[in-house]
Amino acid sequence: MKKIIIALLMTLVPALGLAAGGGIHLDKADVDLHNQASLQNGARLFVNYCLSCHSAAYMRYNRMGKDIGLTDEQVKDNLMFASDKIGETMTIAMPENDAKKWFGTKIPDLTVIARARSADWLYTYLRTFYLYASRPWGVNNSTFKDVGMPHVLWELEGLKQPVFETYKDHDGNDAKRLVGFEIVQPGKMTATEYDNAVRDLVNFMVYMGEPAKLSRYNIGVWVLLFLALLFVVSYAMKKEFWKDVH
Repeated sequence: MKKIIIALLMTLVPALGLAAGGGIHLDKADVDLHNQASLQNGARLFVNYCLSCHSAAYMRYNRMGKDIGLTDEQVKDNLMFASDKIGETMTIAMPENDAKKWFGTKIPDLTVIARARSADWLYTYLRTFYLYASRPWGVNNSTFKDVGMPHVLWELEGLKQPVFETYKDHDGNDAKRLVGFEIVQPGKMTATEYDNAVRDLVNFMVYMGEPAKLSRYNIGVWVLLFLALLFVVSYAMKKEFWKDVH
């Protein structure tokens, strides 16, 4: 038994080391799947800025509209291209070979990206692009170093350059670390407006990752209430059955 406990502790040491290591600070997204206005705005941003290159091949337009409070006509008029059908999934026309040639890699489907990366990671990632002339698209990202994606939301946020500070490393040498960003070309939105827009976009991607989440939560409440009622009835029956047993 002692050897088993020691072995388990040894397997936990690397994981603890990784957790304690220099991880990336993630800002809190604070998404709200009950906020349909946020989901609708997020869907609009996703279609306008993401769906040109990234697909959402496991999400259907009509299912999306129903879940976020839009009619089929509203979805057709505002969130679909003319050639798409309301019952189709959210795919793109870009051939995979062309995507690899232009971006250097296969472009990921975004249906479940929020489950793969987390809402906080996406929220931070979409707000940490900065100008970097030596990269193919002229930008880099402090959350995802050497990112192969252009900053598609730059016209909303504007263009930023990084701000570094100099510090002494463990060997006493000068080193630089990123401490923030400064706007060099303003966008269409203020910083607060852009943060809110990104939060709406992330909120929509979280919804796409598990469309039945709210329904599951609602069903879960009724299941718990049923179990509580069943416990009361079962306990009353148990007392009745065993009252004459000594």
